[in-house]
Amino acid sequence: MKPSTLFLSLFFGLFATAAMAALKPGDAAPDFTVAAAQGGKVFEFSLAEALKKGPVVLYFYPKSFTSVCTVEAHEFAESIEDFAAAGASVIGVSSDGIDVQREFSSKECRDKFPVGADPSFSVIKAYDVAFTIPGAGPAFAHRVSFVISPEGKIISTLADNGAEKHIENALAAVRKWREEHGK
Repeated sequence: MKPSTLFLSLFFGLFATAAMAALKPGDAAPDFTVAAAQGGKVFEFSLAEALKKGPVVLYFYPKSFTSVCTVEAHEFAESIEDFAAAGASVIGVSSDGIDVQREFSSKECRDKFPVGADPSFSVIKAYDVAFTIPGAGPAFAHRVSFVISPEGKIISTLADNGAEKHIENALAAVRKWREEHGK
């Protein structure tokens, strides 16, 4: 086997293993508070507070201002009214710092929903979505989305490199939860 083929196999093997280790439906969602930005304004986002208003779509993404992450932010922004109509809120989280998130929230999230800054990887690790390089530590978050019920339980999880399925899956999970709970 060529060294480059071996490297790619190991790389994607590590990627798949870490993504598959993420929390599953029925698990308790780890509570967190992070610095976040929406519309360029910084505030503290508390999962516990957000859940008091209804389900929360929490999506992790690798890096602000990269191609797929930008498309994903645009698609969530375009669908935010559908999420709101279903009673859910949305937050994206990456390991970018708050200054980057402030700009990303305005330009790519179109002021529609917050993005959290987790440069310490505390939330990313709690949700088991860190892409970790052996010997170097966590490098970024995998693209994984969770739908969390107001009771703090994970309703749905999706690990996928593309953006579109995250929006579709999350919206379907929120709508199904609403139907089942009559809320």
